[in-house]
Amino acid sequence: MQLNLKNPLVFFDLETTGINISQDRIVELAMLKVMPNGDTEKKVQLVNPTIPIPEESAMIHGIRDEDVKDKPTFKELAKNLAKFLEGCDLGGYNIVRFDVPLLVEEFLRVDVDFDVANRKLIDAQKIFFLMEQRTLSAAYKFYCGKELVGAHGAEADNDATFEVFKAQIERYNGMNVTDASGRAVGKIENDMGAIHQLVASRMVDLAGRIVYNDKNQEVFNFGKHKGKPVSEVFAKEPGYYDWMMRGDFSLDTKRKLTKIKLSGFKMG
Repeated sequence: MQLNLKNPLVFFDLETTGINISQDRIVELAMLKVMPNGDTEKKVQLVNPTIPIPEESAMIHGIRDEDVKDKPTFKELAKNLAKFLEGCDLGGYNIVRFDVPLLVEEFLRVDVDFDVANRKLIDAQKIFFLMEQRTLSAAYKFYCGKELVGAHGAEADNDATFEVFKAQIERYNGMNVTDASGRAVGKIENDMGAIHQLVASRMVDLAGRIVYNDKNQEVFNFGKHKGKPVSEVFAKEPGYYDWMMRGDFSLDTKRKLTKIKLSGFKMG
């Protein structure tokens, strides 16, 4: 089937030095751009992370220091990547919690302004977990009837995710989605706006440290202030902002915190 797209949609997958968004780096990226007319363009690139690749990570994706020592750094690729992604929505598997935050962090490190605020985020894992609760290999077998050969390679995982997403839309198109309490939260449709509302609309920052509550207030999603409005916490405990800005939080999280804090000054 052909997806109903208003904007180009780029499915992407990252292989990295680890899973710490604020510290780890990209070692391989794969991108598949799908145009509204169905045309596609693919980009696959090994990346020199400029830091050592831990053996535990290399054992997963098979990429080691010697494989990337002569490859371009993210800084060298950033401007062309930003241009490739210009005006595009983003899709992938588990991208909302990991790939998108890490990609944004890499852009911020090299002073390239890459904002996802106006992009729709399409996460096939979210749909799968809402409907079936499985892994990518199981999703590929379940939806596409195929074994995933080359799992944990960026290109194989990315291509499989795109196939899974199209199969999900075909299977669930028109079906309502409910949360754990049975409350209706949306509907699966061949519409990227509807999918974005299901998988990413409640997030404030990409690491999920701040989310919107049912009143559309920005609230903390971790720690001693979980569930409390950020603006109220800052008003009662101003030092909490300073603690977070000094802490091991992503640049995107700190950027969103600062925006919330400044908006409080404007309102005052």
